[in-house]
Amino acid sequence: MNPIKFPEANVTFGERQPCFEPLPAYLAPNGVVVSCWQLSPEEIERIRETGCIWLSQCTCNQPLQAVFMTAEKERVLKTKTNDPKKE
Repeated sequence: MNPIKFPEANVTFGERQPCFEPLPAYLAPNGVVVSCWQLSPEEIERIRETGCIWLSQCTCNQPLQAVFMTAEKERVLKTKTNDPKKE
């Protein structure tokens, strides 16, 4: 699974930090961060077989932050095509 840049991305986390892969994302004014991940054909096949995706988060022993995963962009980003206020 690889993070990919998308049109709404306005920040890249982990740039110039050798221990991290750069993470293009959209950072909303309210602090919500949205990233997009592309699966390899092998990962897609594995998900077909198991129906599962695993998520690991580093908390540095702090409270766990909320996570929302979806395959539908319109559930995490408002765009001109899915926001009635923008039409």
